[in-house]
Amino acid sequence: MTIQYLLDEHIASLYRTQLLRQAPDLIVRRIGDPDAPPRGTLDPDILIWCERNDFILVTKINA
Repeated sequence: MTIQYLLDEHIASLYRTQLLRQAPDLIVRRIGDPDAPPRGTLDPDILIWCERNDFILVTKINA
């Protein structure tokens, strides 16, 4: 099974580039991509999407 990551909209797209450079077989989507939840989607809905689609959410929490 391929690992699939969903990057929060607050994660710079550079992280996707670097992840794929190190492991090209990863699947990395970002909030707002055509095949991912749209920007502005509420957190509970993102978590449900990740669970249904077998993605791991990568997020940044500013405290």
